[in-house]
Amino acid sequence: MGFSAGTLANISMASQVAGGVTSAFGAYTSASGQRANLNAQARIAESNARISELGAQAELRDGQQRVAALTMRAGQLKGSQRAALAANGVALDTGSAAEVQQSGDVMKEIDRATLETQAARAAFGQRMQATNQRSQAAMARANASAINPAMAFGTSLLGSAGSVAESWYRFKGNTSGGTLGDKGDPIWGLYQLNNGWR
Repeated sequence: MGFSAGTLANISMASQVAGGVTSAFGAYTSASGQRANLNAQARIAESNARISELGAQAELRDGQQRVAALTMRAGQLKGSQRAALAANGVALDTGSAAEVQQSGDVMKEIDRATLETQAARAAFGQRMQATNQRSQAAMARANASAINPAMAFGTSLLGSAGSVAESWYRFKGNTSGGTLGDKGDPIWGLYQLNNGWR
């Protein structure tokens, strides 16, 4: 049992139509997947930004605790120095005894400033990371909103429609014993003038 050229052409065109529709649904699914993936990336980046901000706050609290511990140790040292000096009958507010106490106060202030600076730097690093993560989230959301699955579907379908139309007109042109443009078909005439669908 053989198939006529017309039947084979119809089967071929039906296959092209089915392939075009399948391709359009594939484009829609792919665009939907890309959009969902970008939205998920945005949510993750926002979550990471919140975690980084919590890290910055923890760094500042930790710095305050270290300063408090330093102040307590410095106060204990100063108290024990004063007690030892007083026990030995040394005047606390004059001479070398006063210089030793002032030296301890200066060292405490230097250490306090160092601890506060370290905490501020660590918090700044965490906050810069949070800012970068928020920017990543905004970029992912912008890219996601630029993806239109329906447009991808339509564009793919239109591209396939041109291919099906081209096959149809080629088949009709070959089976009619001439060009359809010669028989008054304006679309076939345009196809001929444009050298195909371009």
